[in-house]
Amino acid sequence: MQEIIAKLRKYEIKIRKAINAQMRGNYHSIFKGSGLEFDDVRNYHYGDDVRRIDWNVSAKGHGTFIKVFREEKEQTVFVLLDVSASQAIGKTDYNKIQLAKEIAGVLILSAAKENSYVGLICYSDQKEKYMRPQKNQRHSYEMVLSLFKLIPKSTQTSLKNLIRFALNIIKRKSVIVLISDFIDDDYLHDLKGLGEKHDLVLIHVYDEREVNLPTLGILPLHDKESGKTIWQNTSSKAFQKAYQERFQTTKETLEDLVTKMNINYLCISTAEDFVPALIKLFKIRNR
Repeated sequence: MQEIIAKLRKYEIKIRKAINAQMRGNYHSIFKGSGLEFDDVRNYHYGDDVRRIDWNVSAKGHGTFIKVFREEKEQTVFVLLDVSASQAIGKTDYNKIQLAKEIAGVLILSAAKENSYVGLICYSDQKEKYMRPQKNQRHSYEMVLSLFKLIPKSTQTSLKNLIRFALNIIKRKSVIVLISDFIDDDYLHDLKGLGEKHDLVLIHVYDEREVNLPTLGILPLHDKESGKTIWQNTSSKAFQKAYQERFQTTKETLEDLVTKMNINYLCISTAEDFVPALIKLFKIRNR
């Protein structure tokens, strides 16, 4: 387990160095953008975000004004992790859940380094692990250790239940990072609600075999969540098309949602190094 911690610390240091270099000394938190409080209004200038126009003040006829916000000094970061059985897809030595846990671990350590309150929710179709937000390094390491030791009680998925659980317990505006393969139905309405209330980041993990399944003829395919095995002709064009469309439809749906709601979104494969992708995400959030 100490090897895992050392590996995650190495990732964290690499990310911080890259962001520091990009910011050229004007470093901001990698979780910048959360916990905003209304501070004042000022005249609207070209290029300002029109969504921050204060229409009540502007309606008085003295010009167009926008709301000015300031970041709260004490910020809360919650990592929400989907630990359902579909996350076990991938190579024996490295699958989606392992990728997701490593990303979660790096984010937890990074948030703690920012002196933020950090909380964790792991969910299948039920609560598997909940750790209340605290603000200290020891707590963050305990969180990472418990994350890697976790063996879910259920194999099923319910992103809707996960999101509703989060909405019920997280009252204060927070940075929420939801890590999942998003293989589920009927959760988009609740996801929108989460994005409206909090500073939401979606990290979509997938395995290459979900995009390009090898054509190997008739094979027994095991559904980890239902426990059933179904024989499928993997060489069938109809099967290949349906298999690829499922992933593509999920990705396009999420991309459409984040564009409309100004949510941060990252799609990462088990075959790639997630560190450059996270660095890119944090650079975007710091603009």
